[in-house]
Amino acid sequence: MANVLDLRRRIRSVKNTRQITKAMKMVSAAKLRRAQERALAARPYARMITSVLQSLRGRVDLFDEKTGNLCSPLFVTRPEKRVLLIVVSGDKGFAGAFNANILKVAYQFINGNPDKEIDIEAVGRKSRDQLRRRYPAAVYTEQTDEHGQTLQVRSARQGNVELTGDHPGLLVKLEISRVEALAHNIIARYVHEEIDAAYIVYNEFKSVISQRLVVERLLPLIEVGKQQITGAVEPTAEEKERRAEAALSAGIDLEPADTTEAEEEAKKFGTQNVDYIYEQPPSELFAGLLPQYIFSMLYHAMTESVAAEHAARMTAMDSATNNASDMIDDLTLHMNRVRQAAITKEIIEIVSGAAAL
Repeated sequence: MANVLDLRRRIRSVKNTRQITKAMKMVSAAKLRRAQERALAARPYARMITSVLQSLRGRVDLFDEKTGNLCSPLFVTRPEKRVLLIVVSGDKGFAGAFNANILKVAYQFINGNPDKEIDIEAVGRKSRDQLRRRYPAAVYTEQTDEHGQTLQVRSARQGNVELTGDHPGLLVKLEISRVEALAHNIIARYVHEEIDAAYIVYNEFKSVISQRLVVERLLPLIEVGKQQITGAVEPTAEEKERRAEAALSAGIDLEPADTTEAEEEAKKFGTQNVDYIYEQPPSELFAGLLPQYIFSMLYHAMTESVAAEHAARMTAMDSATNNASDMIDDLTLHMNRVRQAAITKEIIEIVSGAAAL
């Protein structure tokens, strides 16, 4: 049985832990506010590029009159034999089940398509480390083409599922240039028919309590401006309630900013009955705008994933702080009982000794 001194040391240790978790909660709350602002700041560009493409698609013919082919290869659909899966997780821990849930959805996607060759691009250290342990990395060799340029040529596959790339630290400091490079790489692989489709797994963030894990198809494009959600995992009522409690204790608004008016204004651009004159052919317009649209989809997913990660870490640290407080109360009560028992024992010994005299 622990004595009073051991219990005091344990209480002091738990109090120190509670201070750390409370500080981490406030840091995550501050980062969550900035992540929300970044996500909101990126939405006008995404809405406008979508509106421009919808306007263009409604006014020009997507098919070439001479060949009958689509103006952009990104609209071409093929049987999905080779698939690219982008898994967006976090770079750090202490976020509860945030990273584990993302990997769980990714594994469900992989196991649900056993007859397909799946390439994985891991965004975030947590997904990279876990996927490396389960799947082999793709092997590339250097070869020189007829113009003397060095090319990276992929060797024979080692299995149906391979890890073709990882991007650690991308979400720590979300740089537009790195996201744009990833978008162009995905587009090039699709155009050269290295892959037949591209999917992304991420945590969709609308507000602190409104989050869900989604599997979204990036390519091929079916309808501009419409999400192609192929799978989603909704949070439970208990998880929503816990997130709300953590947000209220940290001073975070539960409801997102109202952007309905801005969205309606952006939609008007694509639906106005105006006869525009386009100088470039439709194929050139789509070739320049569609990569920006794919980039905006990727950037949107990553900004929302960053906000969701901070929200998950804030909730986890709030739960840890509350658990530490409960443990301190239990240990204090136990210490008082042990101390009282020791005092009672000493009094009994004194009274017994006096009675014996």
